[in-house]
Amino acid sequence: MKDVTFRRIHKSQKYLSSLGKIGCRPLFGGYSLTVDGIVFAMVAEGELYLRACEQCADYFAQKSAQPLRYNKRGLPVALNYYRVDEELWQDPDKLIQLSSLALRSARREKNQSMGRSRRLKDLPNLSLNIEVMLRDVGIGDPQTLQLFGARRSWLKLRNTRRSVGIKVLLALEGAIHGVHEAVLPADVRNELTEWWRRYEQRQHLYREH
Repeated sequence: MKDVTFRRIHKSQKYLSSLGKIGCRPLFGGYSLTVDGIVFAMVAEGELYLRACEQCADYFAQKSAQPLRYNKRGLPVALNYYRVDEELWQDPDKLIQLSSLALRSARREKNQSMGRSRRLKDLPNLSLNIEVMLRDVGIGDPQTLQLFGARRSWLKLRNTRRSVGIKVLLALEGAIHGVHEAVLPADVRNELTEWWRRYEQRQHLYREH
């Protein structure tokens, strides 16, 4: 099944290349497709699913398109993504149009979400305590947090509080992407964990000398 899924990912990247450089990351048991970090589609079990938006909702409703489902604690959960059927694959212009609408809608929602969240504590994972710590190091709003990124923001915190660990780093990454840190893609989590481990090792060696 993995081979089928990867073939579908490559086909999707080829068909939709006009949208920009399409990234791919593990998510919800499948793989997310992104442009500039914005998720607009998913590939699961060899099928492509587009993120639903107001402009393309009627199309998927008329086609009785199947939603993407994944199991959460043994229960099926329907996500807001709908399967691209063979008829749509045979109409590349329509597929690109719907994909573009999905991407545009996802980008707009992310921008609006960041704009609405004037307080850092309103972002996922961030408590009032973390908000205060971030403000103390010059990061006072979601836009500044996004500008610095999780690693630089964490380093600023670490320079003033040695107790800040990996959980805060993952929390910051999730907050920037608008998700709970528990659903960060595995490759992102592993990369950040390895970066944090190397940093701690360097600090340990520095203290020894």
